[in-house]
Amino acid sequence: MSEILSKLPFSFWVLIILLIGCAIWALVRMRDGIGLPMLIVLATVTAWYVGDAFYNDYAGHHAIIFKPEILSNAWWQVASFVAVFWAAIPYLHRWYNKRFLGQQSGLMQMLKHGVAQPVFQTQLNQLFYGCVSIWAILSTIAVIVLQGEVIHYFLPFLSYQTSPWSHGRVGGGFDCFSVLGVYLDLLNASIFGVVAALSTNRRIRMLAMIFCLLTWPNFIFSRTRNTLLAVVIPGILSWAFLRLRGGMLKKITVLGGCFLLINAWMGFIIANRSHANILSTFHEKGFDVSSNGKVHHEGLNMYEELCWINTFFEQGTFQPDWGGRYLAELVNPIPRGLWKGKPLIGIDYAIARGQGGAAAGDGGVYATISTGMIGQGAVNFGRFLGPAFAALLMSFWVVVLARLDFQIQQLGRLPLYAMGIILTFNLGRDITLITLYPFVFGSALIWWWERRRSRQSSPSPESGTQPAAATESNTRKNFIPTMVQRPRLEFSAANSRKFFKQSTALKRTSNTFRK
Repeated sequence: MSEILSKLPFSFWVLIILLIGCAIWALVRMRDGIGLPMLIVLATVTAWYVGDAFYNDYAGHHAIIFKPEILSNAWWQVASFVAVFWAAIPYLHRWYNKRFLGQQSGLMQMLKHGVAQPVFQTQLNQLFYGCVSIWAILSTIAVIVLQGEVIHYFLPFLSYQTSPWSHGRVGGGFDCFSVLGVYLDLLNASIFGVVAALSTNRRIRMLAMIFCLLTWPNFIFSRTRNTLLAVVIPGILSWAFLRLRGGMLKKITVLGGCFLLINAWMGFIIANRSHANILSTFHEKGFDVSSNGKVHHEGLNMYEELCWINTFFEQGTFQPDWGGRYLAELVNPIPRGLWKGKPLIGIDYAIARGQGGAAAGDGGVYATISTGMIGQGAVNFGRFLGPAFAALLMSFWVVVLARLDFQIQQLGRLPLYAMGIILTFNLGRDITLITLYPFVFGSALIWWWERRRSRQSSPSPESGTQPAAATESNTRKNFIPTMVQRPRLEFSAANSRKFFKQSTALKRTSNTFRK
């Protein structure tokens, strides 16, 4: 540790000061909606960049591979990201969440008042039944595609795992529908976990647990760690903070135990995913928490990738594409069957890192390599503008999550918020729709459902009744008690005479009782 600290340049300590200052600022604003998302982004930066230096031996690895000026400049880039992120949040928050300013964080109020509110539970039940409908459609497709092997889709732990959503690294034709199935499946699994954690209806809670048993194994036994986290963590956090009885020490202890278990399982995946099937290896070797928890995690090296990007810039072997990669990320939802020349994501950087030479069906590379959210900005807009642009994107993501916080009592907002918080950590590898698809699809479905329900509940022109949607909107506003408003008193001559008569009658009645 002392050797690492002695090798770190001045720019690293500037970064640490900025991280601490921004974290304190965010803590003070926990009740303003932006505090928790900001802390999650700062934790993401710390894990992927500062953590890389200590976890992967800065003195014995980074300091040997890269020149001192490359290392120092990379820390300045991370520091500039934090500075711009900190400076942009207040302005974006006032612009995007203007009508919510002055309100308290819905999540903080929910932590105080609990989740047993009738309106919230009703909406949670509606969300559950909506997810069951989507699951039924996906399951019907799975039965048609897999036929006799469909049992291994629902219960993969019996022998082996199958999936109806197969597609190549570079999608062709209308593989987008297969991708849609994957992310809807992930979204369903995550929401089932949140419902099982928060529902006070015993029947709904038991059904949600059954659906967790049917959907979670496909992600637990997969080779990808980010989908595992997106499915499992929202339910665990919801249960620990909103339903688990006891003090904060108990909650942190339980979460610590869950972290050790998940960390060990991800170590098991890393140790076996390159040469064996996860499920078959689990059946053959079993799972040991102590040994698998010591496995060195691969991929926690975004600071190293930032140094590689700066090295390639200096050597002239790689140049910024001036927004080209962000454009490729933005148009990713367009099916390749409609746009055959749709740009590929990250292929040029993978070739620069020596991964070129694979078949054309795999994009010509053996593997794509994540640049990190700050490195991705540098790849798009260069060493100076790139980190600032990435910071603006993450600032906007924070205010989007803050809006969900203010609306957390409304249909589906809490599961979306929990998923967004978890996906923030995955954005540390790349700011990409591929990571955010479950969140995007979930937001679109909830928007469609509320719009459809609003149309159905709209009154006819002849009717003078208030629409159900407006009634529900008023209920949402009063979902969590915040403050009691005193009735307004309007003074007039008629009101004064009426008040005087009532006061005189009250005095006479009082005197009668005294006698």
